[in-house]
Amino acid sequence: MHRWFDETALDSSVVLYSRIRLVRNWEEYPFSLCLSDAEGEEMVKHLFQYTEDFKTPDGLPFQRLWLNQLSGLERQALRERHILNSSLLERKAPMGALLSKDESISMIFNGNDHIRIQVMAPGLQLAKAYEVADRLDDRLNQKISYAFDEKYGYLTSFPTNVGTGLHAMALLHLPSLSKGKRFTNLIGEMGRFGTTVRGLNGEERENFGDLYMISNQKTLGQSEKEMVDLVNRVAFQLAEQEKQVRDMYRSNHRISLENEVYKSYGILKYARRLSIKEAMLYLSQVLMGTSEGILKMQTPCSVYRIMLGIQSANLKQLSDRPLDKAELEIARANYIREELPELF
Repeated sequence: MHRWFDETALDSSVVLYSRIRLVRNWEEYPFSLCLSDAEGEEMVKHLFQYTEDFKTPDGLPFQRLWLNQLSGLERQALRERHILNSSLLERKAPMGALLSKDESISMIFNGNDHIRIQVMAPGLQLAKAYEVADRLDDRLNQKISYAFDEKYGYLTSFPTNVGTGLHAMALLHLPSLSKGKRFTNLIGEMGRFGTTVRGLNGEERENFGDLYMISNQKTLGQSEKEMVDLVNRVAFQLAEQEKQVRDMYRSNHRISLENEVYKSYGILKYARRLSIKEAMLYLSQVLMGTSEGILKMQTPCSVYRIMLGIQSANLKQLSDRPLDKAELEIARANYIREELPELF
C-alpha cells in the first residue's frame, strides 16, 4: 500500500515531512475528558454522520475506525506512524477516526479534544498541508458550531492550544548540525523566534536517528498563516545551515564521511540482529549518504519509511506470532535487508 512516507527524502531535502494539526471542540458537548462513555459514543456517531460525504483531495473516501475497538498492538503501530500520540494511545473512551488510504490525513474524534485534524506531507510543504486541513475544518464548521470565544479564539481542553488550536511542525534530519558545539545554543535561539526544537527520539545525543521536530510555541496572538509561515522560515533556515555544515565537512573530510556512510550501509545490509538504537543510528548515516549522493541505490528508497517500518509494533504486525526481544531484533535486521536496495 502506498503511504505518504514512501516519498520522504527521495530528494536531497533535509526536511523529511511537514505536519499540521488543528484541534476543535463542539460547543454542544462538554470537553472530552468530562464526557461519559455514552455521551462520547453519541458524539462520535454524530461526527461520523456529518463527515460521511468527506473525501480526500484526490476524491477518495476515508476509512472509518473505532479506535477503542483496536488491539493495543494496532494502536501502538498507529502511534509509531504518528497518527496517534501517547495520550491517545492509552485512552479507553470511545474514539473515532477518519483515515485516508495513504494515512496523510486523519481526523480523531473524542480524543483529548472533540476533533483533531491532522495533515502530513513529505518535504517542506506546511502551506499545502494547512490548506487541506483548513478546508476540512471549514466543511465541518458548516455543520456544527465550534466552542469559540471572541477574545481567546477556539476553546480547547488544554490552555496551550487555545487561540488558533494550530500546531505546525516540520521534521528535519540534522546529523551534522546536531554534532556541533553550538547546537544547544542554536536550539535556545529558536525559542526567541517563537518556535520549539526537540528531538524525536530523545534529547540531544540520546536522539538516535538525528531527527528533530520544529514547531510553534504559541497558538494565541497570531493568525494560523503567520504561525505556519514562522515554522516554515525556521525549518528552512535550519535546513540551510545543515547543508552548509555537511558541505564543509565533506570538503575537509571526504574519505571519513564516505567511510561512515558505506560502513553503515554494509552493517545494515548484512547484520542478522539489530536493536532499534543501532538501526536508527546506521539508517541516519545512510539517509545522509543518499541525500548527499554518496550512495546511489538501484531503486528509489525512502529511508524514513524504513525507519518507521522497524519500530516494534509495526514489525510485530508483520509477524504471525508474538516476538520476544531477541526475535524482534532478528526481524528488524531481516526487514532492513529486504527493504534496503542494492547499490549501483
